[in-house]
Amino acid sequence: VQLVESGGGLVQAGGSLRLSCEASGFTFDDSVDRAIGWFRQAPGKEREGVSCISSSGGNTYVADSVKGRFTISSDNAENTVVYLQIDSLKPEDTAVYYCAVDFQSGCLPQAFYYRQYDQYDRWGQGTQVTVSS
Repeated sequence: VQLVESGGGLVQAGGSLRLSCEASGFTFDDSVDRAIGWFRQAPGKEREGVSCISSSGGNTYVADSVKGRFTISSDNAENTVVYLQIDSLKPEDTAVYYCAVDFQSGCLPQAFYYRQYDQYDRWGQGTQVTVSS
């Protein structure tokens, strides 16, 4: 099982980035009920869940704090890649962004409401996003 994030970088406020989470070593399609989520952690702050997507049915969730600017999607054409499109970047979006997989259930908003991130079983190493003002 491996999750590899990419796409981070240094951008000016107002710009856009598309983060990628390339997942391998497990099934992520309609045959199973799993979720891949995106999380971020800024220096000195707690980890924050921002979005998730289900393997079955494509259900998605985006946190209210980023709704309207963050969009999650997935592509299973060859490998499983989950994207996080971030538009209208703000300096407060500066953080390390991680993706993670929940093998036990699809995308559950309550896991984000209650910060139940430990139900996500495997995590990537993260990609740094830095937004300059």
